[in-house]
Amino acid sequence: MYQLIANTGYFFLILNLILYLIGFSKFGKAYKIFTGYLALLVAVQLVCVILLYCKKVNLFMSHFYFVGQLIILAIFYFLLVKDVLKKKIILAGTSAGLVVLAVQYLFDPSMFFKFNLLEITITSLLVVFFALLHLYDMLTDKKVYYYITIGIIIYLLASTILFLVGNLTIGLSENLKFLSWTLNAVLVLVNQLFVLYEWKKSFYKKTIS
Repeated sequence: MYQLIANTGYFFLILNLILYLIGFSKFGKAYKIFTGYLALLVAVQLVCVILLYCKKVNLFMSHFYFVGQLIILAIFYFLLVKDVLKKKIILAGTSAGLVVLAVQYLFDPSMFFKFNLLEITITSLLVVFFALLHLYDMLTDKKVYYYITIGIIIYLLASTILFLVGNLTIGLSENLKFLSWTLNAVLVLVNQLFVLYEWKKSFYKKTIS
């Protein structure tokens, strides 16, 4: 079941990247940045699969995923929010998060080869906060990247909780761990469906025209 859900999520991820690439030259900077985010996800997943096939450790790739996600989506929401104060908050939050992680890796380089819960928590919650800033703007303004934002908030909040709970229950049964990874695969799939729905609602007609 897990493998089926995970593969379905990866299928929609690749499909979304292809669809967003089709309209790459037709839309603004935020569109291009988000397409870059999808490309990052595909690249990280591809490298992980190759390393797994070669029987190499791929855990360190999670750092590229989480830090890359923070940087790219911070730029994405920086471009979307209109208020100067919100832009400054995004810049300050991203800078502070990266500094904290840099200090952690400076004092403990071995963390690069481990699953870093601090990294997951900081990067994910910062992105959720930036998404909420944009969501607040959309309460009184045009809904731009609305479904993508909803998907990101749901996915990152829920997956962060799963990672934290998974770490706390690391000594429990394999079935519980497997359930945690299965739920995360479901969240990935749901998030990609939100991305696909955004493309259909906001960009489909403009792309084919």
